[in-house]
Amino acid sequence: MTTWREAPPPRLRIGPLGWLRVGWRGGLIGSVTYGGLLVLLLVRLVEWPLFGQARPVTPFITQGVCRFALWVLRLPLEVHGRPMTAPGAIVANHSGWLDIFVLNAVQRVYFVAKSEVAAWPGIGWLARATGTVFIARKGTEAKKQQEIFEDRLHAGHRLLFFPEGTSTDAIRVLPFKSTLFQAFFEPALVRSMHIQPVTVVFQAPAGEDSRYYGWWGDMDFASHLLRMLATPRQGRVEVTFHPEVPVDAFESRKALAQHCERVIRTAHVGAVE
Repeated sequence: MTTWREAPPPRLRIGPLGWLRVGWRGGLIGSVTYGGLLVLLLVRLVEWPLFGQARPVTPFITQGVCRFALWVLRLPLEVHGRPMTAPGAIVANHSGWLDIFVLNAVQRVYFVAKSEVAAWPGIGWLARATGTVFIARKGTEAKKQQEIFEDRLHAGHRLLFFPEGTSTDAIRVLPFKSTLFQAFFEPALVRSMHIQPVTVVFQAPAGEDSRYYGWWGDMDFASHLLRMLATPRQGRVEVTFHPEVPVDAFESRKALAQHCERVIRTAHVGAVE
């Protein structure tokens, strides 16, 4: 029986006008993204000696670039609720690489990504420069990962991670893994940290497969990117900020993970058309 991970992706169809959109949209987004990276690195040269781990300026550059990218793609963005102001982290469901642009556009955050991302051509440089926290999947690295988390949280960074552990076809939410929630239960953090669940819902363009924005299985980045750039009329994406919860209101990392999954899943099921 074929599972959703093995299902073939929507067919890539790009006509002459589509390739024109790929050219001008890709050129604009690429120029602004890597131009923004250069500006960010120059600002960081001043920001680091003055503020160290704290980044009072550079996250605004990242946010501006991501908002511009969504504007170029003509992907409408709807936001419900408000980002929390309390110290802590954000957890969200994960449909694909577009989540990074969407979530950066609505709030200044630092993503948590698997260590392999650091080696991806082009993308790895961007991730490092914007302060992404890289984690290894090895059990032997658990203690080290926890210390990195704590250092960043103590520095006031708002971390964002995807507890599903992988991207999906955009029409489902997978069970949440509780491992990364453990860092928030450390004695130095548990009484001050909050977690805010965030639901991201992509609505496919009219007449297209409901999985249009998903990125799953063996799909390659290049073909997915081409489809997004060539799309003449986009669907839309909705981001819902749910009420944050104090970590110490839960008895364990699993209870906290289950709460976040339930909130996000309920909103996602009710919003997908």
